[in-house]
Amino acid sequence: MAMIKSPAVLLLAMVVVVVGELQRFDHAVKSDGSVRFLVVGDWGRRGLYNQSHVAYQMGKVGEKMDVDFIISTGDNFYDSGLVDVDDPAFYESFTNVYTAPSLQKQWYSVLGNHDYRGNALAQLSPVLTQRDNKWLCLRSYMLHAGNTEFFFVDTTPFQDKYFTETEHNYDWRGVLPRANYIANLLKDVDIALKASSAKWKIVIGHHTIFSAGDHGNTQELVNQLLPILKANDVNLYINGHDHCLQRISSPDSKLQFLTSGGGSKAWRGNTNPWNRNEMKFYYDGQGFMAGEITHDKINLAFYDIFGNILHKWSESDQYVYSGSSSL
Repeated sequence: MAMIKSPAVLLLAMVVVVVGELQRFDHAVKSDGSVRFLVVGDWGRRGLYNQSHVAYQMGKVGEKMDVDFIISTGDNFYDSGLVDVDDPAFYESFTNVYTAPSLQKQWYSVLGNHDYRGNALAQLSPVLTQRDNKWLCLRSYMLHAGNTEFFFVDTTPFQDKYFTETEHNYDWRGVLPRANYIANLLKDVDIALKASSAKWKIVIGHHTIFSAGDHGNTQELVNQLLPILKANDVNLYINGHDHCLQRISSPDSKLQFLTSGGGSKAWRGNTNPWNRNEMKFYYDGQGFMAGEITHDKINLAFYDIFGNILHKWSESDQYVYSGSSSL
């Protein structure tokens, strides 16, 4: 899809459908049916902690790839989200940082736990899209792009500790009663995945399912979301939360667990041991992920803040391999 010039064009360029209770957006793909995108998470620090360096390399890679859109895995604004829709952090951490022409494409974002510590509704407000038309953030939704569907899931309400800790306050408007919210969300995700005829199914959430990073596994998602992903033959689960780059291969399904949470401040030195047969790549530093999906293949690459490719991985209809790709 070409760069969106105004909110009105945004509405015209995307067909919005409701599957279950999830909104579905349609994003145009390239003439050969392929789609290319970048993934970054845990970034919003007014350009500090190497956020600007990551953004610079994203711009270079995005131009080379001719990306169609960018995915944010959440924790969009530190330390505590936005105060309101007039918070200058929106410009200072987003608009004024991701300035490269190649990044002026649609951004598809989810909320992270730090976003819930502020005014969560501000990030969901169409007012922000009017101020920077590449911005789109919703709690949970779907994105259809060619032969691929992306399912964005609001994972913060799943974590028990956020409802018991006293150190931080969270904006739970629209989430309570929590049990009903989670039950309905899981049902909607399951319905949407079952209804999908896409060749490639990708689920995005802020929190890890499995991770060797500082935060580690999210047991609530292991118990409640993972069975739905496995039952519906999901190919990739992409998250942030741990400030690293990572790929873990499922031992009992096609799932790959991908972490792209290196958008700014990184958690250096907090790596937990993991089965080497499952841990395919781990980098405890800043960077981002790039993806290309064609008719019969997914190509992924992880980049650091110098633009170096740290790891490549591909999956085709017939087999999975690590090695060269078009990225």
